[in-house]
Amino acid sequence: MTDSTDKRLYLIDAYAMIFRGYYALIRSPRMTSKGMDTSAIFGFTNSLIELIRREKPGHLAVVFDVGEATVRTADFAEYKANRSETPDAIKVAIPYIHKILEAMHIPSLGVAGYEADDVIGTIACKAEKLGYQVFMVTPDKDFAQLVTENIKIYKPSMKGSEIEILGIEEVKAKFEVEDPKQVIDFLAMMGDAVDNIPGLEGVGEKTAKKFLKEYGSIENLLANTSQLTGKIKEKIENSAERGILSKKLATILCDAPIDFHYENYTLDEPDFEAAKIIFEEIEFRQLYERLYRAFKENPEVQVENFSEKEVKKVQNTSGQLDLFANFEELDQATSTKSSIAEKDNLYQNISGPKAQYFLVQNLIKQKAVAFEAITSSDDAMIAELIALSFSYKNGLAYYIPISENREEAVKTLEIFRPFFEKEDVLKISHDLKFDFKILKNYGFDLKGNFFDTMIAHYLLNPDGRHGSDYLAEMFLNYKPVTLESLVGKGKSQSNFRDLDLKVQTDFAGENADITFQLYQLFEPQLKKEKLENVFYQIEIPLLKVLAKMELEGVALDEEWLAKESKDLENDLAALEKEIFSLSGEEFNMNSPKQLGEVLFDKMKLDPKAKKTKTGQYATGEDILQKLSFENEIIKHILEYRTYQKLKSTYVDALPLQLDKNDNRVHTTFAQTVAATGRLSSINPNLQNIPIRTLRGQQIRGAFVSAKGKKIISADYSQIELRLIAEISKETEMMKAFQNNEDIHASTAAKLFNIPLNEVTKLQRSQAKTVNFGIIYGVSAFGLSEQTGLSRAESKAMIEAYFETYPRLKEYMKEQVEKARENGFVETLLGRRRHLKDINSGNFVVKGHAERNAVNAPIQGSAADIIKIAMINIDQKFAEKNLKTKMLLQVHDELLFESPDDEVETAKEIIKQEMENAVKTEVPLLVEVGEGKNWLEAH
Repeated sequence: MTDSTDKRLYLIDAYAMIFRGYYALIRSPRMTSKGMDTSAIFGFTNSLIELIRREKPGHLAVVFDVGEATVRTADFAEYKANRSETPDAIKVAIPYIHKILEAMHIPSLGVAGYEADDVIGTIACKAEKLGYQVFMVTPDKDFAQLVTENIKIYKPSMKGSEIEILGIEEVKAKFEVEDPKQVIDFLAMMGDAVDNIPGLEGVGEKTAKKFLKEYGSIENLLANTSQLTGKIKEKIENSAERGILSKKLATILCDAPIDFHYENYTLDEPDFEAAKIIFEEIEFRQLYERLYRAFKENPEVQVENFSEKEVKKVQNTSGQLDLFANFEELDQATSTKSSIAEKDNLYQNISGPKAQYFLVQNLIKQKAVAFEAITSSDDAMIAELIALSFSYKNGLAYYIPISENREEAVKTLEIFRPFFEKEDVLKISHDLKFDFKILKNYGFDLKGNFFDTMIAHYLLNPDGRHGSDYLAEMFLNYKPVTLESLVGKGKSQSNFRDLDLKVQTDFAGENADITFQLYQLFEPQLKKEKLENVFYQIEIPLLKVLAKMELEGVALDEEWLAKESKDLENDLAALEKEIFSLSGEEFNMNSPKQLGEVLFDKMKLDPKAKKTKTGQYATGEDILQKLSFENEIIKHILEYRTYQKLKSTYVDALPLQLDKNDNRVHTTFAQTVAATGRLSSINPNLQNIPIRTLRGQQIRGAFVSAKGKKIISADYSQIELRLIAEISKETEMMKAFQNNEDIHASTAAKLFNIPLNEVTKLQRSQAKTVNFGIIYGVSAFGLSEQTGLSRAESKAMIEAYFETYPRLKEYMKEQVEKARENGFVETLLGRRRHLKDINSGNFVVKGHAERNAVNAPIQGSAADIIKIAMINIDQKFAEKNLKTKMLLQVHDELLFESPDDEVETAKEIIKQEMENAVKTEVPLLVEVGEGKNWLEAH
């Protein structure tokens, strides 16, 4: 019924609207003939239908609280402790509301441990970034903190009045603030009796507004209590700590673990038959008619659509239909939050060589200096340096404009060489690897000790967001100016250098200032969390190694790829022919709709085949994998998709990503993406080239060495299995590795109780699946799908596995218990993975956290080990003045380019350092090969 391109998203605050509906009819509850109170269901559903009828939203979702809000009760156990027991009518309503939403094809959202406010905040922010206009449907004032140009509150009407939409100006007027973010400080000062947020002693609404006008934020108020007098001064100073806590409790989070997939929110026509069954059960016959009209027609709301009894229940004293009645109780159902810190800054432009020289003399005397590079592009390979900024004290920063003229730019940078090379000055940046590459492109090297605030926060919160602006808002209560707001974006983007000099200075100075302040926060936190070793001994040394790898790039054989492209084209045509033969008809292979009809309507491969909310069959890879043992056609379809992806993503795409200057591909290794500690390869992603098929392996042949050089590949053998044996101290598994046995054949021999030399290829394959599956918590159902065994056989095999390796089961149980007790698990080197859902009441969410408790230390330890090896190899190459270069890291494999006369020396160093990166009882085995290309070397 709606246009899916309509970029309006409505997010309904479920419980606020449910309570609102319930209290609307509190004096005259709506009861069924069997005595069931349906007031809450009626009020909520009526409001929902009216919203759809009135606004015709393109995208819609309803957000619920799921379990306790542990993100806040962890800080303040009494949070919301004053809340009265939920009325029975509302408890009864919730399952029915979920059924109604399901029938209407409207997603119900929620994240265990987070409030609905946080989920709405997260989705709203993510949707806004994708160009959506977001309306938060709620009577709750607290959401005012989230209001921006594109995020607004859609406040239902009261006593028959029109709906109210609160944008920036409305929020500013309502709360008497300069910015919607200050609503957080408003609540932090005055508190919230309903949510049991304490606030500052003696501060009410009027006083809070007065203080906000004078001081801007609660932090600034507390920093200037010397200006206050009398009892209020004493009360505020005595309650300062709880005021800061109140601000944290009052802040709606925008980083809840939930993604925004717009296609899931598109408002479609309901399943009217399913809806009718539910509505008839709860005697909403007239409301069903309104639901139907809301989608099929576009009438104005007419009183005749309601029965006389219904009209009396929702009519106000003026005789108008009050679909969203006013209930004071609901205004207190949740709380108010938000803020932007004000501060006095001194950001200076230092443009002359003499002044810059004196600045450098000052910088090299400091213990720690934050610096930021302003560049023309996010791609370090093509970016030009526009400016530098420096800060070593809160609120103080210096701005250095850099000339477009390369020669002049190098002259300016030369003045700062003493700072770049000063060993005992801690150099701080946010994404230091990027800065290192930029300076390297200008011929300058960074030396000494480093601190990267992005990496620091990543270690402290691997699952969170690590952007500088986001961290400033979260930790400094400060909203920085965005570059986009100054220069625009896309074709209309202007040149930063053309901006007013003060605007340039303030923007760049603010960046450095924020980075320095984040350093001051994160540095002691790393000590507290015992993450200093991982930070200073692994991640920081590694970023320089990665920067060199990214700058080096890897050569491509375009002719090889052109031939691969042609071969894949022929293979795809042959597969298509075979698929059509097996299906008995031709169809569009790239049409999920047509494919679904062939597989499930015609071939009847799955009588219980699932459909998407658009009504077509689901044909995703996970669905087809489950059917791969049902019919030969499925394997061909999966193969077709694999080849198609190989062709489009790699074979045809890689030549387009060659750098024109050196004819090499330069990927970027992201250190702060994977929560496990693994590196990620982006732009292009060279870690996802499939290698399980011959076709996938062939692509590696395109990665070649230069003339007179060889490619060296070094790959850890079964490192995760070796590490699970090492960490768990499973003696039988440790012995197998120490005796250099084939671990999969050895496991198979034990599982099937046969001699090692009698293990068949199939038995070894099944044992291999179990070996790797156990790390990831494979179930009997999952093993069955992967091996083709029955569930009973799979269950028996898993039980036999744990009988074979009993210590492994004990270790897994211990890891889960540790996670429950500490809230995190650790790698061998001390990297932490926080598992906030480990005690969740939602068994699915909790199960996921439990699996992470087991495998995170394994994956994380493997990540740490290869990182240490990379650092040590790089150092050894430098010590021996080798010209061999490290090019790529792909999971447990390293790729090098080595001059012919260095190959043997390099291979020896690589194997030695990789196998001895850490001391283990279970030997780490590395296979090293060489060749003209990656395929030959591996």
